[in-house]
Amino acid sequence: MLDTAKSQETLLEVNNVEVIYNHVILVLKGVSLQVPKGGITALLGGNGAGKSTTLKSISNLLLSERGEVTKGSVIYRDQPVYGLSPAELVRRGVIQVMEGRHCFGHLTVEENLKVYGKMYGVNNLNEKILNLMKELNLLEFKKRKTGELSSGQKNRVSLAKALINDPEILFLDEPTASLDPDVGDYIRTYIENFASKKTTTILLASHNMNEVERLCNEVMMMKNGSIID
Repeated sequence: MLDTAKSQETLLEVNNVEVIYNHVILVLKGVSLQVPKGGITALLGGNGAGKSTTLKSISNLLLSERGEVTKGSVIYRDQPVYGLSPAELVRRGVIQVMEGRHCFGHLTVEENLKVYGKMYGVNNLNEKILNLMKELNLLEFKKRKTGELSSGQKNRVSLAKALINDPEILFLDEPTASLDPDVGDYIRTYIENFASKKTTTILLASHNMNEVERLCNEVMMMKNGSIID
């Protein structure tokens, strides 16, 4: 699905962003990128390349990890957004699924989705939850505590939590990492089908070249905190 053709409309633009952790460690070194509206754009690179930090610098999730953007700008829908709270970015349609399958383990699948749906003020919440659980094969687990689920099931819950708010742009950080091949392929197929609806733009961070070749329209390589040619 790789394609070098550029969309005429740019939804997200990152300009010369530099990130430092603990006031000392330089992690991103002047990262610049553009994400065209529609389809899937990839950040491809190995562990430590800076992919996750790039996503977090856009969605303003660095402070919890003692990181900060010290240079550059992030433009979304032609407006600068760096410094907005993560909650404000969510209200603007920017949502990130972080690596690690973050869920409330003591809550059921249904309760997890209700918490996030109410937080986002989603209309027709019960109907939306039911549809997402059907799409992601979670119905049989709706009353199970999320902490009791397998890695692949938790992965699907994390994805459902993000999709409940109908994001305009969705950041996926290693969505199939550490999953069994069959489960990983299921997730890739779901992402592929979801992206084909063309209502949500996806920025995907992955180390998996085969995954990127299958899913993505645009690819940017990362190494040592920089975008490389």
